Amino acid sequence: MPRVASLFLPHLAIERLRRVERMRGMARSTALPDAALQPRLAEPIDDDPGACSVPRGGGWRPGARWARDGAIIGRPSQAELDALPAHQRPTMREMGRRSEHAEHPFKVMPSDEGRGTTSAPSLGWATLWGRSTVLVLRTGQRDVITAACPLALDLGLRPGMAAAHARALVADLDVQDADLDADRALLDRLALHAARHWTPTASVSGEDGLWLDLTGTTHLFGGEQRFCRRLLAFLKRLGLTAHIAITPTPGTAHALARYGKNDVTLLPAGQEAQALADLPLAALRLEPEALASAARFGLERIADLYPMPRGPLARRLGLRTVERLDQARGLIAEPIIPVLPTEAPLVTRQMLEPIGTPDSIAQVISDLVDDLVIVLLRRGIGARTVLLTAVRVDGEPQRLVVGASRATRDARHLKRMFSLRLAQLEPGLGIETMHLVVPRHEPLGAEAMGALLATSRKGGDLAPLVDQLSARAGDAALFRLSSDESDVPERAARRIAPMQAPTGWPVWKRPVRLLRRPELLSNVVALMPDHPPRRFTWRRQDYRVVAGDGPERIHGEWWRTDREKWATRDYFRVEAEGGERFWLFRRGDGVDPDTGDLSWHMHGVFG
Repeated sequence: MPRVASLFLPHLAIERLRRVERMRGMARSTALPDAALQPRLAEPIDDDPGACSVPRGGGWRPGARWARDGAIIGRPSQAELDALPAHQRPTMREMGRRSEHAEHPFKVMPSDEGRGTTSAPSLGWATLWGRSTVLVLRTGQRDVITAACPLALDLGLRPGMAAAHARALVADLDVQDADLDADRALLDRLALHAARHWTPTASVSGEDGLWLDLTGTTHLFGGEQRFCRRLLAFLKRLGLTAHIAITPTPGTAHALARYGKNDVTLLPAGQEAQALADLPLAALRLEPEALASAARFGLERIADLYPMPRGPLARRLGLRTVERLDQARGLIAEPIIPVLPTEAPLVTRQMLEPIGTPDSIAQVISDLVDDLVIVLLRRGIGARTVLLTAVRVDGEPQRLVVGASRATRDARHLKRMFSLRLAQLEPGLGIETMHLVVPRHEPLGAEAMGALLATSRKGGDLAPLVDQLSARAGDAALFRLSSDESDVPERAARRIAPMQAPTGWPVWKRPVRLLRRPELLSNVVALMPDHPPRRFTWRRQDYRVVAGDGPERIHGEWWRTDREKWATRDYFRVEAEGGERFWLFRRGDGVDPDTGDLSWHMHGVFG
């Protein structure tokens, strides 16, 4: 069951600025003031540093400077000590004590679920800046608000409002420039952190959130509820306010995270339409033109779109509206393009003039492959998947993907693979830019020279042959068979990749051809309970058995289904008069009725 989480950061830009200002304030608070830099009173020289710190004749020990100095110049009172700043107050050791109490090092650390306490005081918006703060961006001939702190929002300032209008409403308003690049960089860092620590599939969602594909991953964190608590606690430590929704579809998660009533929303499967019914149409990520058209027709909620026919709805609000509605309800898929924790190798060629002939395209691909091999060699990796993107003059990209069964950086082999699929490119009016990127790669070290010599006993590498055959016949056409850990014959074999080594085969005899599913036999004559059949009919043809061997008893896998708890099969290898050799079985052991109905089935053919 797919589970997608949408993480919404409503005050990302303003909280990023808040975090920067807080770090600057902490840096200023750690600096020593001028009074602390003044030299203290001169201390007497210790003539005997190896002697005991407490003299026998009494008096102050050398470490108690404040007590000793107080006896000479007047000891400061407790009120005077309390009036001093925290960083100028004398330590307990200077006051005459040999040691002072220290807090437990793990007492003030917050827990992962946000239930702990922290010793650092929380800085509110008013104590941080002292007034309302908004971020503006220059749009045309005016400044427009892009983000506002909670104090400004309470005063009626909203994103999209003109800065001049905001200044007229709030006199003491702090206006700062927005930094969209810094906000995007913070989102990218969060997405990379999510891909490394939370889920392999994480993506940036717009300008204020993330998408996380949590399918099959939340059990690692103790469930969805516990994962959400830990995630919100992590973002709180970063100074970010967040809302999260986990639903079966990305569209529903996006809508509930931004327009839902709770900070954490967990929606079971099958309730998407009911959960979206009362939300506004803006929750579907519609275009402004579609929202304006919906307002003219009196459509305000998503539930208003449910009874409308698809044709009129597409004509009035656009085909994109119908697509967004179906994506939110799970009727059509909405892919999530994940971020990659590592930068994929990329090479680019920009043509002076558009090209369209096969020879010129092949030459540019050859140059790109040569450049890519240098990058792969420098990074010590080999390509498993190479993506070619050819951008035409009209802006339409053409893509070709070639895969390798084994990591490679052989330029000749990669050029051969692209030449086999070159006919799939449609240059149109011409191609002006070509990119070559490796989205999937693996470490590739040095290869022993003995494998490259003609006299070497090592067999030739089959990877180039497998890649070329796959390019011609398709990726699913080539495979190997390997055994699987199961006693049931139809489950004991599986397909593996052509270059993957099989795990082995059972020691008992098995037919060369195994039917996809057992076929029922008719007109079977056999002695019960341990004899093979003497004659049978299969596929409207009668067979007379001249020799047989068996039975080989196989029990069902009781841990799968209750039907296989007592199921039993007795397999026989038989030979017919015409020389055909078959592998057939009888359901049941011939004694207990619960083991089977004593029907005969054909399961395989020898030879």
